Amino acid sequence: MLDPAPGQLHPSEHAAGDTTAVARVALVGVHGYGARHLDNLRRLENDGAARLVAVADPHPPADGVLGAEVGVFTSLENLLASGVAPDVVVIATPIQAHAPLAHTAIAAGADVYLEKPPVASMEQYEALLTAAEEAGVAVQTGFQSLGSAALDRLDELVASGSLGSVRGVSALGAWVRTRGYFARSRWAGKRTLDGVDVVDGVATNPLAHAVATALRVAGAREASDVATVETDLYRAHDIECDDTSTLRVRSTSGTVVTLALTLCAAEQTRPSVTLHGTQGTAVLYYTEDELAVTTADGTTTEHFNRTNLLDNLLDHRLHGTPLLSPLSSSGAFMRVLDAVRLSPPPQPIDPSFITWVGSGDDAHPVVRGIEDLLQRACLAQATFTELAPGWERPSSSVSLSVDGQDVGTYREGTTVSPMLAPRPYLHPITTRGGVVVSDHFPADHVWHLGVGVAIQDVDGVNLWGGRTYRRKESGYVWRPDHGRISRTALSRRGNSLEETLRWSGPDGTALLHEARRISWRAVNEAVWALTLDFTLTPVADGAVSLGSPGSNGRIGGGYGGFFWRLPACESPSITTADASGEEGVHGTVSEWLCWQGRFQGQEATLVFLPNDAAGDPWFVRAAGYPGVGLSLAWDRPVSVTRQDPLLRSVTILVADGAVPPETVRTLAAEERHA
Repeated sequence: MLDPAPGQLHPSEHAAGDTTAVARVALVGVHGYGARHLDNLRRLENDGAARLVAVADPHPPADGVLGAEVGVFTSLENLLASGVAPDVVVIATPIQAHAPLAHTAIAAGADVYLEKPPVASMEQYEALLTAAEEAGVAVQTGFQSLGSAALDRLDELVASGSLGSVRGVSALGAWVRTRGYFARSRWAGKRTLDGVDVVDGVATNPLAHAVATALRVAGAREASDVATVETDLYRAHDIECDDTSTLRVRSTSGTVVTLALTLCAAEQTRPSVTLHGTQGTAVLYYTEDELAVTTADGTTTEHFNRTNLLDNLLDHRLHGTPLLSPLSSSGAFMRVLDAVRLSPPPQPIDPSFITWVGSGDDAHPVVRGIEDLLQRACLAQATFTELAPGWERPSSSVSLSVDGQDVGTYREGTTVSPMLAPRPYLHPITTRGGVVVSDHFPADHVWHLGVGVAIQDVDGVNLWGGRTYRRKESGYVWRPDHGRISRTALSRRGNSLEETLRWSGPDGTALLHEARRISWRAVNEAVWALTLDFTLTPVADGAVSLGSPGSNGRIGGGYGGFFWRLPACESPSITTADASGEEGVHGTVSEWLCWQGRFQGQEATLVFLPNDAAGDPWFVRAAGYPGVGLSLAWDRPVSVTRQDPLLRSVTILVADGAVPPETVRTLAAEERHA
């Protein structure tokens, strides 16, 4: 089609800016998402709220799609030059065209509906915001989820304290996108195109609504509401942008927003935004306006209406109704987009962790275990680098190797969320045959960090992470009582690490000094030994009390001290010299404890050997989750002073296969007398 002459457009008689008449709307971009806008405009025309007077697209719609009275142009410039004076311009074009088109519409005096993401850089955003303010026009950003009445309900829940204090907000999105999706246009999956910013990544376009909604729930609207943005970007597709990423945003009010998003899931599921409170959670499935609120009283589910954002813009023109998604409230989202734009290119995911499903343009990658990783990221406020799935970027850690083979990683743990009690820990630990026998950030207890030392009650400070057991409440509660264990020095000599650590409270006050030594060695071709020695000494004069849920009234809950969190284990066998099974071993004292089982289909054996005469009871869990510890304060607190510090030592034999009972006894006896 050719650009029609102005007279062919049947322009209405009222002038642009006259808000008393039916709004004249021009649509820029009629394909892709623009087709939905066409449907919406037909609805508005039927309701008498708006009239589509013209469209602009270099590829005009097919004959019969539009009414004869609708003008068709190849560009917005041609549309405006023809004499058409739209009241509202709807822009549904490729991302890189948003900024110039919006400026053109604003210069013509039109209000603007701008599809998400509004623009492709913070510089463009600030320029557009200034132009709109100077022109006195309204700009609505097309984050349709922000029209949901569920958001007002969430605000009410926070204000009423029904969920307690806000611990954080997370967004989880697990979608599927095929090769064909990224082959549909030149700009799809690009960071830049012909030198122009595009930023078509998972967080900035396909799942941008998840990001915008999570920020809105956290109260971050304007750019000034965002303090920091951390990005951790990856890709499985052969594209420039990220398709699998975690981002961690901290608002100026201190709320942490964790974004865990992928286009490489096994199956597409409905995305969600979760408000995590100290007394409950609220999960918003924003594509369906469904809100599930869980408290101690159970879970209730509510469904809400949604205001169409173009309707809202028209009401704003007629009645001054506040915009639900004004350009000014996209500032927080633009801070995230700009952080993605300025980040290093996404790291390709190791192909060994990817399974391709389907063929040709219908093929799509599935990242191994991605659904579990997304859940852990949201619950732990963690990035993929911290979760260490095996394809993450290198981080500051120390490798443990036996005969040239890596069998463990020692992590500093400084970036662990404060509510999880940041601390150094070992993970992953593997057998010599490569079976992983440790876990960290598990969804059931995200504060379980591999293998290390942690105590829930150090003079009232939680250095275990998670909820604190309180005798007064006879249960676990979230409290702002979490401390951290931070490294002050580390040295390595051969197969040993010597480290000094500072145990401090939430206000930074030092409570304990720790001297820690980690050493490892080969035992035989199938077994290696890991030894952990630690000494805890008070920083100040006077005694420091070390307690546990057990010492605070929870029967059988005496965990704290050395702890090893295992991964999911099939058919676990737990034995000591005198007992067997979780119930039989838990709370007993013995010279060794053996755990055998299948980890991801492969058998392995762990033999735990206390090297001291402290007589700490075993803390064992198998049914609820797999873990083994030595309890410092089983049912009463332990007091330590400078003159009488606490010293503990434990050796763990890590073996491939199911080691026969007699061999376990022999190994235990040999190691205890080594």
